[in-house]
Amino acid sequence: MDRYLVFGHPVRHSKSPFIHTLFARQTQQELEYGLAEPAVDEFAHALRTFFDQGGKGCNVTVPFKEQAFTLVDCLSPRAKRAGAVNTIKLTDDGVLLGDNTDGAGLVADLKSHGVMLADSRILLLGAGGAARGALAPLLAELPSELVVTNRTHTKAQQLAAEFHDLGPVTAQTYEQLAGPFDLVINSTSASLQGELPPLAPVLIHTDIAIYDMMYGASDTAFISWAKQHGARQTMDGLGMLVEQAAEAFTVWRGIRPGTKQVLRELKRNLGVI
Repeated sequence: MDRYLVFGHPVRHSKSPFIHTLFARQTQQELEYGLAEPAVDEFAHALRTFFDQGGKGCNVTVPFKEQAFTLVDCLSPRAKRAGAVNTIKLTDDGVLLGDNTDGAGLVADLKSHGVMLADSRILLLGAGGAARGALAPLLAELPSELVVTNRTHTKAQQLAAEFHDLGPVTAQTYEQLAGPFDLVINSTSASLQGELPPLAPVLIHTDIAIYDMMYGASDTAFISWAKQHGARQTMDGLGMLVEQAAEAFTVWRGIRPGTKQVLRELKRNLGVI
């Protein structure tokens, strides 16, 4: 049976085995999917061993995405742009192909919620790996402007400069931000600590769409804050998790699974519904 894994540290909380088991059942694919939690300095060895022992593909999550970028044999265009790899496939030629499905998953989830991206003004909070993975797919949707903001302004400037050839992306400090924005995406991990990015409440209005890449059994701190200030459409990153997994499954198996039922099952599993 074909074997797949998700590598991370920590990774025991991962819902990837649950998701991919449902995808396999839905598409009648024979595979098993497990977890691997090597020490941070043992990832390269663990990755090589997995494929040497017959592994077919893997997902890679924190803190190994940038390291995986350097360990594969070749990179997809979107992985090159992201500077990180979250999906690896062993090709029929024995080549390790590195891909990044995070941004595609984000865009797919936004569209599933009816969020219009073309000609929209988008604010992206954060300038780390999650933001980097999202930029190219977001710009491909032809927004009127994409503004990157970050506590360390130089990081936002560097990111905007790097992706400027793909579309109208600029960098602003939190203090410089002026509305209105159609969509705000929080790519920071602040919600994991129950913290908030320093975003002015005046930027929130009733017609804005709010997206937090983090998720939990209840509203994240950022989503709760946005609702308190009048936002009516709010979304967490659970759908993005399922959509990026579907994209990875497609890379591995050549067949795209449906995501709606799997997302419902995942929410039930987490106690969200």
